[in-house]
Amino acid sequence: MASSSSSSSSWILLCLCLASFGACMVASHVGLGSRLLASEDQTWVSDNGTFAFGFTPAEVRDQFELAIWFAELPGDRTIVWSANRNSPVTNNAILELDTTGNLVLIDGDTTVWMSNTSGASVEYAVMSESGNFILYSTPNYTVWQSFSHPTDTLLPNQPLTVSLELTTSNSASQGGYYTLNMLQQPNSLTLALTYNLPESFTNYSYWQAPDISNVTGDVVAVLDDAGSFGIVYGEFSDGAVYVYKNDNDIGGLSATSNMTTRSAVLRRLSLETNGNIRLYRWDDVNGSRQWVPEWAAVSNPCDIAGICGNGVCNLDRSETNASCSCFPGTSKIEGRSQCSENSLLIGKCDSQHKYSTSEFRISTVQQTNYYYSYFSVIANYNDIATVSKCGDACLSDCQCVASVYGLDDGTPYCWVLRSLDFGGFEDADSTLFVKVRSNGSNTPEGNSGGSLEGSKNAREKDLVIPIVLSMTVLIGLLCLLLYYNIHRRRALKRALESSLILSGAPLNFSYRELQTRTWNFSQLLGTGGFGNVYKGSLADGTLVAVKKLDRVLPHGEKEFITEVNTIGSMHHMNLVRLCGYCSEGSQRLLVYEFMKNGSLDKWIFPSYNCRDRLLDWPTRFHIAVATAQGIAYFHEQCRDRIIHCDIKPENILLDENFCPKVSDFGLAKLMGREHSHVVTMVRGTRGYLAPEWEMTNGTPIKVADRRLQGAAEEEELVRALKVAFWCIQDEVSTRPSMGEVVKMLEGSIVHINMPPMPQTVLELIEEGLDQVYKAIKTQFNQFSSFTINSTINSHRSSQATCSYSTMSPR
Repeated sequence: MASSSSSSSSWILLCLCLASFGACMVASHVGLGSRLLASEDQTWVSDNGTFAFGFTPAEVRDQFELAIWFAELPGDRTIVWSANRNSPVTNNAILELDTTGNLVLIDGDTTVWMSNTSGASVEYAVMSESGNFILYSTPNYTVWQSFSHPTDTLLPNQPLTVSLELTTSNSASQGGYYTLNMLQQPNSLTLALTYNLPESFTNYSYWQAPDISNVTGDVVAVLDDAGSFGIVYGEFSDGAVYVYKNDNDIGGLSATSNMTTRSAVLRRLSLETNGNIRLYRWDDVNGSRQWVPEWAAVSNPCDIAGICGNGVCNLDRSETNASCSCFPGTSKIEGRSQCSENSLLIGKCDSQHKYSTSEFRISTVQQTNYYYSYFSVIANYNDIATVSKCGDACLSDCQCVASVYGLDDGTPYCWVLRSLDFGGFEDADSTLFVKVRSNGSNTPEGNSGGSLEGSKNAREKDLVIPIVLSMTVLIGLLCLLLYYNIHRRRALKRALESSLILSGAPLNFSYRELQTRTWNFSQLLGTGGFGNVYKGSLADGTLVAVKKLDRVLPHGEKEFITEVNTIGSMHHMNLVRLCGYCSEGSQRLLVYEFMKNGSLDKWIFPSYNCRDRLLDWPTRFHIAVATAQGIAYFHEQCRDRIIHCDIKPENILLDENFCPKVSDFGLAKLMGREHSHVVTMVRGTRGYLAPEWEMTNGTPIKVADRRLQGAAEEEELVRALKVAFWCIQDEVSTRPSMGEVVKMLEGSIVHINMPPMPQTVLELIEEGLDQVYKAIKTQFNQFSSFTINSTINSHRSSQATCSYSTMSPR
């Protein structure tokens, strides 16, 4: 009894300790007879607290979903699986793993959902660290798992087989619903996004992955631990097709589904309510943790069928946001932005398959195409040479509601449609013809409101005409006054652009084009003092890095382009090449060549997740020499001398051959005062210890990165150290120029004198190395660059773990 009482007390204490998190969480191992109550906000949590299984508030007030979500993340719950998202329950609901092994959700007297595992020898359940809720039998055999019943999200290592699909919820649908599943063709399979109409067999697939043809064995779509998404196929899962490949994925896709451990990086692939699938990772952005989009299947929202219901999708100037407009015969759905067809406006065929064409007319919607299925096609005419005849073809058919005219490789076509189901989109080469009532009111006959509305419109027209005429005259006068100024501006712009093209200047991109080329700035490469950098791809497939500048000085467009042209004219193998720019409104962007191996700091100061990255000594010394050559070029050799003002490992980029290139040079002239001043004092991390101690002690090899395990060329190391110490001298006149630095590093200057100890180092010594060591120990982790053993006059020894210094010349 005492043991039982102690156990109960411990359990109650645990619940009280966790009360601040809003719930009494239960261990991941769930036995038969266990229950969760919606009224008490109880959950079953995985061993390390990554995922939780329980009741969470639904969209409808005072109702709940039975769901799995990321338990440890702040903010709104990110749900990855739900049992009853289309049938929410009240706070009286109970979830029970009953004694028969069946997982049952009951709301009052109603059984809302169950796992149907009675009699399957279930002994217990586990909320795993992979996000999979599993029912086990005696020999640890999986009887049921949430991974086999996905809703709208795939987690890493969760297989999507041919028989499964991701689906948007009914409550969030836009007249229909979206699915991600395998489409079976006669000789192939393909992963596709499809818009489906409720209570109908018609659908439209608007995005497809590469086909998998003539294979045997299983075909599985999977998101792997490295962040790649693709399809694995074959009897031994030896075939794979990438839909999206993460740059850091050095392995291959795997169909493994029994993983129960947590992934190194939290990721999810979600089918969103707007019909797009998007891959997210949980990461740090500007100091805050959030879901960062890595990839999306569809970049243009108007490429998604049904996004506007029966209406037409229109892109804004950025080509990323869509709005919906309704053409004649459709109207906005109450409470939504989508349009719905008014079936009363459509002519009905009589018993002889005829109707009165005089009751209807054709309304033309220019530069518009339409998504339609084969079920909705009445006929396809390819011998109609003019646009007007395509409209006539619809008007003469009583079943037709609309027709679409366009050109296919110069050959005209005309599709005659019996229904408008999946929505329209802008297309300069197409025209949509819609059948409407000929009385002009676009309302059914017999509706008295139509005539009242018509007379009201007539009176409004009588007032509008004279106002419009007066405004036209006034606007004409203003146009004459502005014409000269506008014409002169355009002439100057054309002359400027022509001169830049002739001089080989960087390309001028529009903001909309760069937004498209960077997938709406979705793949963040890094963040710096001048702005964020995003990965992009040009039309020919060339990868680029696009930097969005922040706090740019209020240059005019001409001045900005002149500065960019100056930077772009600098060409050196150790400088990052400026490919183009954007100067549009307040937007200022620079387009650089893409560097596959990222910035130098990721290699010499690796994070915990990248601790295996290591550069050998020859590569390090080559990077140092080549970087100095690049800096010397824009200090001394180029026509327009430039002072970088922000040299640091983050601004040294490495290509695929680990050739270093200096980036962000020249940007100080474009930025605000806080970025552009010339540094006239020594900057650095307080507590930096220059390693003169080991020079003086005859053991310079100890200052090298300890991960090299002594594999460094001592003569080159000593040469590099001497050069570094000369560069941080207190007196400006004693510091070498960058040209001299290159010569000393290359060995052209054979003998390098021993540099005197800088005053900053002497001050640190006077403060006492013990105090310095304590300060450094709190700042830097185990992956620091090197370790120094120092001895001071009092014969006390202290070991200081040093990181890099940001000291810069005056």
